[in-house]
Amino acid sequence: MAYDLEEQEQIATLKAWWNQYGNLTSWVLIAGLAAYSGWNGWNWYQRDQASSASNLYYEQQDALQAKDNAKVQRATADIESKFASTAYAPMAALAAAKYAFDANDLKSAKTQLQWVMDHGNDEYKALARVRMAGVLLDEKAYDEALKVLSVEVPAQFAAAVADRKGDILAAQNKLAEARTAYTAALAATDKKNPGRQLIQIKLESVGGTAPAEPKAAA
Repeated sequence: MAYDLEEQEQIATLKAWWNQYGNLTSWVLIAGLAAYSGWNGWNWYQRDQASSASNLYYEQQDALQAKDNAKVQRATADIESKFASTAYAPMAALAAAKYAFDANDLKSAKTQLQWVMDHGNDEYKALARVRMAGVLLDEKAYDEALKVLSVEVPAQFAAAVADRKGDILAAQNKLAEARTAYTAALAATDKKNPGRQLIQIKLESVGGTAPAEPKAAA
């Protein structure tokens, strides 16, 4: 089909533009399609990882209920090695640590807690640190326990960390420092939190006094 002059000029202009920019445009388009495909693939991968990890996690929970140590260890190791990036991994490690602690296997408990401290997010790391310090307290490794608690933690864990520090310092008979720690724990604990009463009892046991509650306005 013959083209008129105007159409021929448009085609020539298009060819000239394509010769200059067409290859770049193709690469940009390809990159965009690849990125979109990669994003969808990543989302699928994440969903698949979470699904597989959840299955192993519930398998571990069943083993914990049955007190089947071999299955607990196997499921925990599988989650940690294969699905470390999911939330199920630190959850499983913390559960395995408690199971080991209850069985008086402090070495295994510390191994699991250390895994969370190395691989978990900030919240899980903070929780693992408080529990690790508790295990070290039982072992009378007081300086090491305080070192574990010496890092900055999210604000919601400030009370738990201060309370644990108070326990360690009281065990060392450093009563003035223990009072300071328990006072800080009390200040960081919500007034409606039932754990507040226990902190107050511990504070009084080392010679401290809970701050007086402000009087309500008349």
